Amino acid sequence: FDLAALAAVRPRNLSGGQAQRVALARTLATDPRLLLLDEPLAALDAGTRLRVRTELRRHLATFGGARLLVTHDPVDALVLADRLVILEDGHVTQSGTPALVAARPRSRYVAHLIGINLLHGTAIGDRTVRLDTGAELTVADPLPGPDVAVALRPQAIALHRLKPEGSPRNTWAATVDDLEADRDRVRVALVGPVTATAEITPAAVAELDLAAGTPVWATVKAVDLTAYER
Repeated sequence: FDLAALAAVRPRNLSGGQAQRVALARTLATDPRLLLLDEPLAALDAGTRLRVRTELRRHLATFGGARLLVTHDPVDALVLADRLVILEDGHVTQSGTPALVAARPRSRYVAHLIGINLLHGTAIGDRTVRLDTGAELTVADPLPGPDVAVALRPQAIALHRLKPEGSPRNTWAATVDDLEADRDRVRVALVGPVTATAEITPAAVAELDLAAGTPVWATVKAVDLTAYER
């Protein structure tokens, strides 16, 4: 955890982030049979959190005891956990491996946590979903049943100022509701027949001249839609 420089520093002189890293190292050094980590990275700045998360993941991979991680950070949960149990309003909303939860969120709360769009609809034919809004989306694989959930990654949505022509992708008209910078990406909230959030580069925002109220066309490939039973 990069603590050599702190060996001679008294506890009262440590910053919050330094104290948290020291506490992690001391806990792991005792090799306990049960390890409870309650928001272990919460006090760290973004750069330090990335390094410590990587180091903690390496330690946990070889830890032989039981591990319980409590966190509000979805990145910590997805990177550090073998199995997720998600609580919503005091009840278990979903449990499973990080890969399963990320691919098939069971509620909009879970989808929001992991940053995925979750849509609900009804199967119309073999590969077409009619959403609750009346819009229709085409998926690549046969639908599993009549009541369908569709997961859509924000990165899979492409935005255009003019309607694309000759494209086999799902296409719909939308309006930009809001834009939010997130490090080197911009999350674009869209309203329309398919209400969703797209994630594009700042350069794309500038090129498309996007702002709240801007009309756009959104497209997504059928292979980028994951459909499963509600």
